[in-house]
Formats: sequence, structure tokens, C-alpha cells
Amino acid sequence: MSEGKTKLLPVIAGLFVGVLILSNVLAAKMVRLGPFVFDGGTLLFPLSYIFGDVLTEVYGYRASRKVIWTGLAMLVIMSLNVWLIGALPADPSWELQGAYDSILSQVPRIALASILGYFVGEWSNSVVLSRMKVLTKGRWLWTRTIGSTLVGEAADTVIFVLVAFAGAYPAPVLVAMLLSNYLFKCSIEAAFTPLTYKVVGLVKRSEGADAYDEGVGYNPLPLKD
Repeated sequence: MSEGKTKLLPVIAGLFVGVLILSNVLAAKMVRLGPFVFDGGTLLFPLSYIFGDVLTEVYGYRASRKVIWTGLAMLVIMSLNVWLIGALPADPSWELQGAYDSILSQVPRIALASILGYFVGEWSNSVVLSRMKVLTKGRWLWTRTIGSTLVGEAADTVIFVLVAFAGAYPAPVLVAMLLSNYLFKCSIEAAFTPLTYKVVGLVKRSEGADAYDEGVGYNPLPLKD
């Protein structure tokens, strides 16, 4: 894909990675709305899947894979920095070390869970959307965005909740969290389908691009096909 057809790619990639990082910080707080229990990043995290859908739909699997690995790298950098700053001695006049530890000390574990879940989930999401686009010859975008989300979010949610919170909460809470996370994430993706249509159409017209991954290998590694 030529440079002239990727002028919006850095913008979408930046939004994608930003949402990913922010949702991991917000995941340090547990939220209850009625019968639903979920971490604070649940409401924001599905946007990363929407951006992922736009990337794969417009630019193809290879481009989306590079952004996925960029997001993974930033999660690692964030986690290491949160741990390092927490480990460094605090100035005697700063009396919030306990608050920092009680909240942000969860972030490295959450980030590890997110890295594992996100890698499997986002890769699955991209592969399913890419293959469905070829099979449907580019028709019925809604089937690809929703279908890929159902697969990707299932893998992501199970891995994330178990790695991030197993042992910290009793089994009934974990089950409620799994169901709540999955239902919320998929519901948000479905509700945002009209917006996804508009964004995909806008980006396709602006870039003059509409990738079809004919004959593309789905190796998840960033430098191999």
C-alpha cells in the first residue's frame, strides 16, 4: 500500500493504542451496575476492537498486525514504568505511596493479563474479519464486525479475567465478571455498528483504499507472513 493511501493510518493507530493503554489503567477499579460486575476498562476497551476492525477492513491484516504489536509494546513499557516508579523511594513530603501501591500496583498484573488476552483476542478478531471479507466479497460489513468481535472478545475476556483477577475474587464474582465483560463488550460493538460503518466509509473514501487479504498468511508475528 502506497504512502498516499495511509495518511490516516497513524491517527487511527494512535487512537487505538491510546484507548488500549487507558483501558488498562481504568481496569484497576471494579464497577457494579445493577447485576453486572466488571472492571473500569470494560466500557472503553471495546473501542480498541472497533479501531482494529477499521484497520483490518481498510488497510488489511498486515497493517493491523503491526499496530497490534505496537500496542503490545506500549503495554509492556507502561507496566514496567508503573512498577519502576512504585519501587523507587518516595520523597518524605509525598504521603501517597500507600495509595499508589494499593491502586497502581495492580496495573502490571492487569497489563500482563491484557497483553495475553489482547494478543489472542485481537489477532482472532483480525483473522476472522479478514477471512469473512474475502468470503463475502466485501459485502455485509456488519456480519464481519460483529462476528469477529464475538470470537475475539470471547478469547480476550476469558484470558484477561482469569489472569488478572483469579485468586483476588471468589469464583462466583469471577463468573459474573466474565459474563458481564463479554456481554458489555459485544453489546457496545453492536451498538456502535452504525458508527463503524460511517468511519470505515469515510476512511476508505479518504484513503482510496479497500484491502482484500487474498492469499495472505495469518502468522501473528510482526515480521513474518
